[in-house]
Amino acid sequence: MFRDWYDRRIAPPARRIVAAAGTRLRAGQAFLQDGERVRAAVRRMVPTARIVGGALLSLVVAAVLFAALFDWNLLRGPIGRWASAKYDRQIALNGDLDVKLLSWTPTVVVRGLKVGGPEWARDRDTADVDEVRASVRLAPMLIGRVEMPLLSITRPRVVMISDRQGRKSWRLDADRPDDGRGAKLPPIERLIIRDGALTFEEQRRGLSLTATVNAQETAGGTAGFVLDGRGAVRGSPMTVRIEGGPFVNIRRDRPYAFQADVRGAGSALTARGRITRPFDLGRFDTVMTLEGRDLSDLYLLTGVTLPNTPSYRLSGALNRDGRVWTFKDFDGRVGASDLSGQVRIESGGRLRVDAELASRRLDIDDLAAVLGARVRTDPSGRNTEAPIMVGGKLLPDAKLQTDRLRTMDGSLTYRAAAVKANHLDVRKVDLGAVLKDGVLKLDPISFDFNRGSLNGTARIDATQATPRNTVDLRLAGYPLESIVPARNGSVPVSGLALGRARLEGPGASIHEFAAASNGSMSLIVPNGRMRAAFAELLGVNASAGLLKLLSGDQSVSTIRCAVADFDVRGGKAQARTFVIDTDVVLAQGKGSIDLGAETLNLRIEGESKKPRLLRLWAPIKVSGPLTAPRIGVDAGEVVSQGGLAGLLGTLVAPVTALFAFVDPGLAEDADCGRLMAGAR
Repeated sequence: MFRDWYDRRIAPPARRIVAAAGTRLRAGQAFLQDGERVRAAVRRMVPTARIVGGALLSLVVAAVLFAALFDWNLLRGPIGRWASAKYDRQIALNGDLDVKLLSWTPTVVVRGLKVGGPEWARDRDTADVDEVRASVRLAPMLIGRVEMPLLSITRPRVVMISDRQGRKSWRLDADRPDDGRGAKLPPIERLIIRDGALTFEEQRRGLSLTATVNAQETAGGTAGFVLDGRGAVRGSPMTVRIEGGPFVNIRRDRPYAFQADVRGAGSALTARGRITRPFDLGRFDTVMTLEGRDLSDLYLLTGVTLPNTPSYRLSGALNRDGRVWTFKDFDGRVGASDLSGQVRIESGGRLRVDAELASRRLDIDDLAAVLGARVRTDPSGRNTEAPIMVGGKLLPDAKLQTDRLRTMDGSLTYRAAAVKANHLDVRKVDLGAVLKDGVLKLDPISFDFNRGSLNGTARIDATQATPRNTVDLRLAGYPLESIVPARNGSVPVSGLALGRARLEGPGASIHEFAAASNGSMSLIVPNGRMRAAFAELLGVNASAGLLKLLSGDQSVSTIRCAVADFDVRGGKAQARTFVIDTDVVLAQGKGSIDLGAETLNLRIEGESKKPRLLRLWAPIKVSGPLTAPRIGVDAGEVVSQGGLAGLLGTLVAPVTALFAFVDPGLAEDADCGRLMAGAR
């Protein structure tokens, strides 16, 4: 019985304990055996580790010895061939190549560096440098930042060419478009340039420049950086001088001051400013002054197309932020007018110029210069003389530079709050323009008079050598007394004139355009007043007109309607409808105006509406140049009477159509409406 109890209660747990103890004992024995194997393996690896460590140390020593003893000149040929193939031009290292890597500031010295020109300018090397010495800080390079304690360049000879297609010889990666953001150089603590020479050619603008370049090492010099150049632009002498402080201990967060002076093509640009982050030439601020004889001349220096103007002087803040240049808050004068505003220029790709301009007081003669007229400003700069007529011609003949318009896009707004005009009663001017792909659209063209206005649009397509032009101008309510001034205190004629001119045709100047234009010109005086003597003389009524004129009669006659409508073909304006209806005389005209020759040949025949005891009806002839027309009587011909009696009845349809062309509401609002009713 005891045996059974022992077998059930005691024996199984005892066997489990003994088995567990045996397992632990065997595990301990295995652990001891593994440890022994590990110690044996470690004993076997020690020689191997010594061998690997020795090999690594040998490699380091070999690398150091290689860097110290290697003849780097062996790489001159491979480097030159690689660079020549990559940049498609001849690049060679003709002198010694020294590299010192065992330093916290590794240094490279290249002697006899030659960079040839691109395929289209093989005959001119882009750069030929005696020596370039450069060092960098090793620690910043480990985090991806380049800092140069020294860059020294000895006797660099650099040639920069921009051809007529806009290709630039100095751009090594010519396939990548120029983003216009400017060069970004790493910070250079000491920049030294000894005996440098720069040659620059811009073939499109006919500009050439040869300059010396030097940069002093110490702060004790009079100027750290100096570029001093002489050259020519379109045959006119040109000078350039740029000065900056010494390149010693320059910091990334400390602005670098500079000043520049450029003179040529009758213009002068002076600037005093700073590069906000040194060696980032894409960002700087400066105060700039521009002055010269004509703003359009600045194209030769800047590549920006500007209009013709009288002499000018403007000062303002010039800022560059990457591709965007801004000349803002500028003020000054152009001719005898003040001018202020802002100009924004975006480079990189196609040039774009946007300008917002304003004048407190505009001399209208200065605006004539923009249209191509030749003017002169007196020495005081306060007055601009009236446009100078060349060869007796009234219309300006200065040609539009179509090739310049094709190089850029842009927009313009201009407003003049007050206007000085000797013979025109102009009060305000408002102009707008948009230039896109060689097509210039002027909208609005707006002149406000004391009474009335002139408004319109124009389009100049300059995509071809000879531009195609379209002009549409409307005259509303301009006073006749402003055209025909008073004499001896008496106004010969008064009333409001309305008109429209719509012309199109080729021409590089206003004169050329007028001489080849097609379209129509119309002028209407719906009502007004005229001295009775002049009204009678429309028919050369000796018994009435001459007597009143000689006696000084100041009585007036009513102008019921006056209409002059011309059809223009090839610059010849032929009268289609020409009628002046007063309460005493009805006159009809015919003839033409030659816009190219600027001459007119008109004939006016009149008939009295009242019985006269003595009548001598002869036509009036107006002929000669537009600037000095001759008015006379054709005494050799007497007009047959009665031919004008039915005139108004035949004019109803054409004059009604003319009203709609000039002003749709004209027939209802003017005395011409009553004229039509009377004709019926």
